[in-house]
Amino acid sequence: MAAEKIKAVGMLSGGLDSTLAAALVKRQGVEVFGVNFSTGFCVDDHKRAGIRNDDRKKPKRHEALRAGSDLEVPVEIIDVSKEYQDVVTRPKYGYGSAMNPCIDCRIFMFRRAKRYMEEVGARFIFTGEVLGQRPMSQHRRALDIVARDSGLEGYLVRPLSARLLPPTEPEKCGWLDREQLGDISGRSRNKQMEIAERLGVADYPQPAGGCCALVDKNFARKLEDLWEAKGEKSYTTEEALLLKVGRHLRLSPRLKLIVGRDEGESRFLERYAEGRTLLRPASRKGATALTEGEPAGEEEIRTLASIVAFYSGERGEPEASVECVANGASRTLEVKPAELAWIDTLRI
Repeated sequence: MAAEKIKAVGMLSGGLDSTLAAALVKRQGVEVFGVNFSTGFCVDDHKRAGIRNDDRKKPKRHEALRAGSDLEVPVEIIDVSKEYQDVVTRPKYGYGSAMNPCIDCRIFMFRRAKRYMEEVGARFIFTGEVLGQRPMSQHRRALDIVARDSGLEGYLVRPLSARLLPPTEPEKCGWLDREQLGDISGRSRNKQMEIAERLGVADYPQPAGGCCALVDKNFARKLEDLWEAKGEKSYTTEEALLLKVGRHLRLSPRLKLIVGRDEGESRFLERYAEGRTLLRPASRKGATALTEGEPAGEEEIRTLASIVAFYSGERGEPEASVECVANGASRTLEVKPAELAWIDTLRI
């Protein structure tokens, strides 16, 4: 009787590290199943949607699926955006330099991957994490915490740094040859690129520190502003999506304006006009804007229209025409474009 083939689940983002980790495990005869989690905060999702003009010119591909295809590894995409809200709003181990709950995020994902591991009959989980590469989540203590709290202690392998870490059960059991695994540490990617060349891994995105919007300080400010305005740490899927789009201007605790930065974003904002007030230039092309929060009063509407007039290219003109659409009704306002110095005081 042929020996049972060992199965493993790999956390596959499609970046260089996770791709190499999968290649190293697969070349030892292990059957690899890739898994990728959609949290709602991946910047690449936004880019693939082609919302901004520049993004529409770039190839539209899901890097995890591309890597899976190149490695001949099946990849399961799992939407965890609703479950993930507790991680973002109440992280046990706190945030990093922005609003990134990296340690809690890893624990959450590995717990969810453990469920998938059991579903496919796999024996262990591996990841592309590198010892010392990220300051919050990839130092030795953090790696140990994640393995322990996820319930995967001994069964969570980091192939790229394995020889710098204590042997895991897959190594002890002979499912993986420790000597064929890596000893990489630190932030340099030179060793990874050497391994990629040796293994024939050529198609991968340039390493850029991940794709999570929560590590972006500009995005973090918008999220903090949202929580402050709501008086609680919560968000809807739609609110989180709109935080990725446009310029955000806070007029009052109950009212915000989102202004499209280009034609693509302006068209995108128009999709979310229901229940909000939409403003756009009436007589020429220009930025479309959307209110967020409570309904605006008449004086506030005119103030918002003056901001839209500024971004429509009519700055400096004595008066500009701005269309205002609310509750299915449209009207045109004549307003003086706002001044940039004042607008800058509203930026989030």
